Amino acid sequence: MKQVLLLSIALACSGAFAQTLTTAQLQAITQKHVRASFSELDALLSIPNNAHIEGQMQPNIDWLRRAFEQRGFQVSTLTTPTNPLVLAEKKAPATRTASPASNPKTLLLYMHFDGQPVVPSQWQQADPYRPVLKELGEDGSWAPIDWSKLQTNYNPDWRIFGRSSSDDKGPIAMLLAALTALEKEKIPQRYNLKVILDSEEEIGSPHLASTVLANKEKLAADLLLVMDGGRHLSNLPTLIYGCRGITTVTLTTFGPRGPQHSGHYGNYAPNPALRLVQLLAGMKDDDGRVTIPGYYDGITIDEKAAKLLAAVPDDPAQIAKTVGIAAPDRVGRNYQEALQYPSLNIRGLQSAYVGKQAGTVIPDRAIAELDLRLVPETDPARLVSLIRTYIEGKGFRVLDHEPTEAERMQYPKLIQLKASGEMLPFRTEIGIPEDVWLTRAMVRAFGREPVKIRMTGGSVPIVPFLRTLNIPAIHVPMVNLDNNQHAANENLRVGNYVEGVTTWLAILTN
Repeated sequence: MKQVLLLSIALACSGAFAQTLTTAQLQAITQKHVRASFSELDALLSIPNNAHIEGQMQPNIDWLRRAFEQRGFQVSTLTTPTNPLVLAEKKAPATRTASPASNPKTLLLYMHFDGQPVVPSQWQQADPYRPVLKELGEDGSWAPIDWSKLQTNYNPDWRIFGRSSSDDKGPIAMLLAALTALEKEKIPQRYNLKVILDSEEEIGSPHLASTVLANKEKLAADLLLVMDGGRHLSNLPTLIYGCRGITTVTLTTFGPRGPQHSGHYGNYAPNPALRLVQLLAGMKDDDGRVTIPGYYDGITIDEKAAKLLAAVPDDPAQIAKTVGIAAPDRVGRNYQEALQYPSLNIRGLQSAYVGKQAGTVIPDRAIAELDLRLVPETDPARLVSLIRTYIEGKGFRVLDHEPTEAERMQYPKLIQLKASGEMLPFRTEIGIPEDVWLTRAMVRAFGREPVKIRMTGGSVPIVPFLRTLNIPAIHVPMVNLDNNQHAANENLRVGNYVEGVTTWLAILTN
């Protein structure tokens, strides 16, 4: 039976008929080649990749250059004032370019190879940059097992622990594995491929927009595919059509010039911490909806969108259990609807001290850090302006600097507002030809329709591609959502790695 299947694969892969590969054939090719790729995943994860640390990104760039050149790609670096981006290009033979005409001819693939900083003492292994294979024990803890077991009958529920295993080196290794499999199976390349690898995504990709603009012709493509982030909570194959953007706001309220004895000045010197929390508390109602006038203006969810959002197989009880809450805010009718609105989140508060360091003082200031998640209908500058107007309506003098002595004497209520860090949102229409093409590939990979998510909560810096290159973008997340990305003990489920290779094979032979 196995010989018959492999023969059918060989016949299907000959000539221009690579697109006829079935689900079983794609998965058989994956199983034939995936074990050989784990050593490359190990090698890539073993290279430290904190973009904040000078010199750490170059070894990653050198490794990626070699890996893609070995697969016939032309590799160049796109210079920035800090770390360069990597661009790997490989054209399809003219006779193999995708048809029919409605299909994309050139695919631009975006991933990043930098990772979040690590605190080794918080990890349950000796070195976050030395990946460790683990299995879940009966006591609920992850125990190390020998890496060589991946070469035998691996368990898809085993996990590979290491920094960037999921975010975002894992998907890069999956692509490399798929490219190797296609070459060994002599499956012809159907698309022109451009792979853009970001070296500074985890620090906001500060130079991405200018780099894309400077290399507009070189990056021209028909469709942008983004391989970052996790699948739906169910871990079913997923496509995502939009990401919220983000901007941040820092609010600082001021009290006495320096901390004052609460016995001497309590009931007399205004407390900036109390004023700040009163101000913040008024920004939302008991259901978690922002009360600032105009904050949700322009957001409409029509019947078509509501059906798409309701079709996502979310389990509210599972989400509550995963997050550890009794009941959610009620900004939308369900979780997916909640993501269609701009958010206003308090991400940090600070004033004086707590615990053993607590003192009996009236603080001199209080600080709140906010992040505002954006949707396509919202302008970040407008939202910040609405917040400013709201604060002024509460009697505060809004400053962009530390108050002067004259301002302290003149204005009873002082606050400093600073806005920074803007990453714009995007949303691609579900049902466009590029979506139909990609959905077909996913069905071929897994024999079922993918979960389709209109908008996800995270932010990625890809809007420069969409605006400069004028192309649609779709996320193809491959990793398990419960991967601890950005935290200690980041991990990648082995089954997701294998299915990621199958996903790449389906896309590249679609």
